[in-house]
Amino acid sequence: MMMRIGRQKAQSSAICTSDADSITVRGRDLTTDIIGHMDFTAYFWLLVTGQEPDEQQSFFLNAILCALAEHGLMPSVITARMTHAAAPESLQGAVAVGLLGCGDVLMGSVELAGRFYDECIADQQASGGTAEGAARRGIARLRDAGQPIPGFGHPLHTGSDPRADLLLRLAREQGVGGAHVAMLYAIRDLLPGALGRSLPINVNGPIAAIMLDLGFPPSALRGIALLARTAGLIGHLTEEQERPIGFLLSDKAAEAVSYDGPLPR
Repeated sequence: MMMRIGRQKAQSSAICTSDADSITVRGRDLTTDIIGHMDFTAYFWLLVTGQEPDEQQSFFLNAILCALAEHGLMPSVITARMTHAAAPESLQGAVAVGLLGCGDVLMGSVELAGRFYDECIADQQASGGTAEGAARRGIARLRDAGQPIPGFGHPLHTGSDPRADLLLRLAREQGVGGAHVAMLYAIRDLLPGALGRSLPINVNGPIAAIMLDLGFPPSALRGIALLARTAGLIGHLTEEQERPIGFLLSDKAAEAVSYDGPLPR
């Protein structure tokens, strides 16, 4: 018996179909229009949006994927390498473990940033006011809820995130900057007064703002981080096979955490 949860009217997909002689992806023939004619970054944009990217869209998506693919022994990488050490036959399992760790604190926060900027822009449009006013109200809402300001602050890059700085400079140089980038700057300028201290823009802020201003779907923002981090994880897991450190990482974790539970009687 088939079980359905909720009403589902769609009975088709617009992404791909195939027959004995051809494969069609988003209206393009895979072998004559895509392979050898389109790089993977442009292909990813096509898969997600149904449209081929223009030069700016492709440039910034490529730059952002490079910015996010690698940042050292982050929790997602550590868990992936330890998993591979314990189950070396399961590369896909280790990659999956690493991706599952890309949540609202690390990697997935680009989606939170995009959602917050969208909310502030909607507030600005509804009120007919300024970006500064909407940003101030947005910051207050998050502060009242005890939530961090997405796209700001970094535990390592406490003064300035070089990735964010570069992406914003590239956006200025190429004339990319609509309502979302403007809102990002409005929030930045208000934070010292709201928090009593300034916070650097981290890489998630420009990624969300630039990609949304370029027309990328908000619902797919986290997918950019997942795609980029997959490349980094495969690099780490390849090295894990050649120069294993997974069990060393596990041992260091055991050394760093002491037991404070009850002792046996």
